[in-house]
Amino acid sequence: MPYAVAGPREQRAAPTRVAVLGSTGSIGRSTIDVIEASAGRFEAWLLAAHTSVGPLLEQARRLRPAWVVVVDEAAAATIGPGALPAGTSLARGPAALADLVAADEVDRVVSAIVGAAGLDSTWAAVGAGKAVALANKETLVMAGPLVMRRARQTGATILPVDSEHSAIHQALAAGRRDEVRRIILTASGGPFRTRPIDTLAAVTPEEALRHPTWSMGPKITVDSATMMNKALELIEARWLFAVPAEKLAVTIHPQSVVHSLVEFVDGSVIAQLSPPDMRLPIQYALTHPERTDGPARRIDFSRPMTLEFEPPDLERFPAVRLGHEAAARGGTAGCVLNAANEAAVAGFLAGRVRFTDIADACERILDRHPFVAEPTLEEIRRLDAWARQEVCSWSA
Repeated sequence: MPYAVAGPREQRAAPTRVAVLGSTGSIGRSTIDVIEASAGRFEAWLLAAHTSVGPLLEQARRLRPAWVVVVDEAAAATIGPGALPAGTSLARGPAALADLVAADEVDRVVSAIVGAAGLDSTWAAVGAGKAVALANKETLVMAGPLVMRRARQTGATILPVDSEHSAIHQALAAGRRDEVRRIILTASGGPFRTRPIDTLAAVTPEEALRHPTWSMGPKITVDSATMMNKALELIEARWLFAVPAEKLAVTIHPQSVVHSLVEFVDGSVIAQLSPPDMRLPIQYALTHPERTDGPARRIDFSRPMTLEFEPPDLERFPAVRLGHEAAARGGTAGCVLNAANEAAVAGFLAGRVRFTDIADACERILDRHPFVAEPTLEEIRRLDAWARQEVCSWSA
């Protein structure tokens, strides 16, 4: 089986119990919207955040989950007696989160923790054979072969939440896997698609955080501006759909209405369209293989609409080339590219790194890292830490 698929339709009177990891982030908040609009079909059993205690407590009062997890121990210590509603328990730290996502009470896990920090809890959910709605692309970028192998061993379901991979998952249903010629991921092009290249080095964090179509967290928004998000999505698609890198392509689509396309050998191209609203792929991952009504916006076909496509400019967006190279190479290339990017983006947001230095730093670290073709999880963690340290020392 090339990638995990959901099992037969569940026949249950009780609501589907959902663990939302990263509930205070943009994907987590959209997941809460889907749960609240589900008319009791879904129930938040666990909500987890890293340090955002205030928003997490507000969510807990609204949804009354069985558990709230604060991963950062110091942040958890700020929660006083009586802060949580009756019936909601508090757990602290990453080990507690890993234990709870594997609990029998959890039916589906929404993995929406940003960055490499989401790997361990997703690994635990997959190890327990859970249905995982995966928004944390870094899990597969860092350890795709290991995670997919573990899913096959445990019977875990992995359904993508990234709008691009959700679109691919849906479009692939139109034909057999051996009939696929290409998978084409769409990209908005971010805020600098037409800005003169010679001015990109002067881009400020404030400018990079003004995305034209999506509302996301700061790290993902910067990734969209550099198109490193597309590089990581190429690597994710490589492992999630078990396709070689040469069958993966990127096209710029500024309207963000077509979320990705699958081209078949006969020339047919199947696309998934919807307004840029993450509640739709989240709901698709939670209800699959069914579809239900939900809160996501609809396309208004009574109004004129133009859809544009153009090839990416690899001089403007060198990250796309790095993504293709890492997807083709496999091994530790994805892990190191992701870690270098996270460190470089943090440096950019802090004013230590120029916008154009993000991709340059990633390429430099990727080229000189001690490549391992078939790494263990321990080697992945070690090289993740090494790449971050290298970028920090380079940008100091």
